[in-house]
Amino acid sequence: MTTATLFGLCAAALVGLGLYGFMVEPQPLRKVLSFNLLGGGVFLLFGVMAKRGGAAFDGDPVPQALVITGLVVAFSATALAVALILRLVQVSGHATLGADSPEKPQAEKRDP
Repeated sequence: MTTATLFGLCAAALVGLGLYGFMVEPQPLRKVLSFNLLGGGVFLLFGVMAKRGGAAFDGDPVPQALVITGLVVAFSATALAVALILRLVQVSGHATLGADSPEKPQAEKRDP
């Protein structure tokens, strides 16, 4: 088994675990973490596909640049998602969305 095959299998496992967690977990923070796991698997797969030749640093630079850019974008999207989840907790008091959240009675409307 070559190292590229091993890394490819690890990438497939990360993508599979990320998809499973994204589909099954109802909590938003766990969905964000599962999405990051899925993204890590995709980045690893791009890194494996970019590797050409036998030298340690010999490879196609375009997929490597895409992976680095993707890591930065994934980090910023994760920070935004966590900030939105924290705001949801501050406003509603719980971190679940939609059908997962208990129904609260609507406050009485006041006239100004």
